[in-house]
Amino acid sequence: MKVTGAELTIRILIEQNIDTVFGYPGGQVLDIYESLYKHRKEIRHILTAHEQGAAHAADGYARATGKVGVCIATSGPGATNLVTGIAAAYMDSVPMVAITGNVPTSQIGTDSFQEVDITGITMPITKHNFFVDTIEELADTLRTAFRLAKSGRPGPVLVDIPKDIQEKICSYELARPVEKDEPFAAKEIRITEAAEVINSAKRPFIYFGGGIMSSGAKDEMLALAEKIDAPIGCSMMGLSCIPTAHPRFLGMQGMHGHYASTQSMNKADVIIALGVRFNDRSTNDRLKFAPNAKIVHIDVDGSELSKTVNDYCSLRGDLKITISSLLPMIEKRKNEAWMKTVEKHREEEEKLTREMYPANTTDRLSPISLYALLNNYIDENTIVATDVGQHQVWAAQMLEFKAERQFISNCGLGAMGYGMGAAIGAYLGTGKKTILITGDGSFGMNLNELATAVTYKIPLIIIILNNKTLGMVRQLQTMFYKKHYSATDVNRQTDFVALAKAFGADGVKVSNEEEFKNALESSLKNMSNSDTPFVIECMIDKDEPVLPMLKPNGSTEEILTHI
Repeated sequence: MKVTGAELTIRILIEQNIDTVFGYPGGQVLDIYESLYKHRKEIRHILTAHEQGAAHAADGYARATGKVGVCIATSGPGATNLVTGIAAAYMDSVPMVAITGNVPTSQIGTDSFQEVDITGITMPITKHNFFVDTIEELADTLRTAFRLAKSGRPGPVLVDIPKDIQEKICSYELARPVEKDEPFAAKEIRITEAAEVINSAKRPFIYFGGGIMSSGAKDEMLALAEKIDAPIGCSMMGLSCIPTAHPRFLGMQGMHGHYASTQSMNKADVIIALGVRFNDRSTNDRLKFAPNAKIVHIDVDGSELSKTVNDYCSLRGDLKITISSLLPMIEKRKNEAWMKTVEKHREEEEKLTREMYPANTTDRLSPISLYALLNNYIDENTIVATDVGQHQVWAAQMLEFKAERQFISNCGLGAMGYGMGAAIGAYLGTGKKTILITGDGSFGMNLNELATAVTYKIPLIIIILNNKTLGMVRQLQTMFYKKHYSATDVNRQTDFVALAKAFGADGVKVSNEEEFKNALESSLKNMSNSDTPFVIECMIDKDEPVLPMLKPNGSTEEILTHI
């Protein structure tokens, strides 16, 4: 079959079982959009308000579904507007294919209108990227992009297609959807070494991240924990991989993690790290991190092994296969003394939590009461997306997840403005009840995507924690900068409820627990009977802190429980 490059591009998206793409048209992708129009019954295009929103929506779609997310943008500013979203996906290992148009090949390097070297710009933030300069390579390049995006450690891949390549005629033959690269186990000798170390452990601790989710290794990890009688903690990327209520789960550890999880990890003699990075948020001062622990690190990406801390055993391989191979070598046992220590840390955490977040004796709405109320309305078919800031960390600490892929949050890059696009993508990918938790600062970054939610009749519940300040920045300035609130208290006069109504949504402002509960129930009723987004603007105190907190570049022994 003879088709244009643009037609081939859309046919390959359909061939790869892509049902939804997010994007924004422009001069250098008009041929692609013409083909999208022809195939509008086979593939749905969501027009976002900004290309950054398209990238975040593709990201949220991928996280919620486990599929590859796709976004499209024109050359120049369209392509550069994708960059933050691509970087967010890269840092969190999210499978995405970004397709950009570019000026014709004859104009490359001439500084023509809206020309930019997007492959050069995105080289550090993609798994791979391609500049397609001949029509003959277009089909293979697109299929390779999908294979790379979802193989091994997932991530974003960019394909830049000049306009003349989109216009040229080529042959297209229907092919099967590309498969992931064949997963592989770590080397047998490394598995044997790891088994010896794990079997010697008196105080084992399992620390996991998003790799468990992407490899589908949850059951294997839990089987390992049962066999060695170990507590489990996670990075923020690991949240919602296992139920919050699981008896072995201590929650997120690290800079703003749960006290019991952070302390238990620090006291362990063997840390079994599964599909997770040891970044600064999990280790703080690397030289003081878990000083008595041997680290057994399993990851499909060999570049993460001994990257920031020295692994005692490094195993490069697929988690599901590698843990399955490891399990028969592991001796079943009980660690009663160690589990008593872990339980003591849990009791200490409960006491500290009461001190850090005392019972609300006023009529105002506090974060801990807000999240406690919200937990009553989160079932296994609820997705919670967040932006970045204090509200994100409170959600990570306090929300109770019951099923996989319930928590959608930008953890590695920490991009404010991520939430609206991600919530839109998550909802469109799953059709599940979707709640966005954001702050007045983060929401202000990309609130234009409210127009997208209204246009496509997406009934998001948008909870804005409004403290009229950049809360996390203010907290750091309170603790470490002598309360010099430089450019922090924004005090904007924006009426978010009026703004929501101007976009065609609805909303209400609340300032106490009863009002929040009523608003939440009203918004859920609205979701059942309407397709309109609903904004709940929650007024909270600007000096509410996120605790506990590890002092930046400090150690676990220097955990802060008050400001």
